[in-house]
Amino acid sequence: MKSAVTALSALAHQGRLSVFRMLVQAGHEGIPAGEIARRLDVPPNTLSSNLTILSHAGLIDSVRDGRSVIYSARYETMTALLEYLMEDCCGGSPEICASLADILARSRCGATGAA
Repeated sequence: MKSAVTALSALAHQGRLSVFRMLVQAGHEGIPAGEIARRLDVPPNTLSSNLTILSHAGLIDSVRDGRSVIYSARYETMTALLEYLMEDCCGGSPEICASLADILARSRCGATGAA
């Protein structure tokens, strides 16, 4: 539960959520920090702070590639968080969560099997 609270806290900020969503969409290849800053039009120091918080929450990884740092989403952490949130879903009434299953089926992950 503590890791779920930490992850949700990290994502409860518009800038960090935008970064995380971008990294999820980017796939395992990730995106260099400079490109993230450019796409989101945020100052490097703000981005650095947001990346640090997401990293400490276990939501992203980083790899140095020459002078660049490439960031990528940690899909296993994202999956664990979603599983935790859905663990007791429906209370024995699957129709409650049917719309969530439909969303997953329509998502890029469900459609392509990627990420």
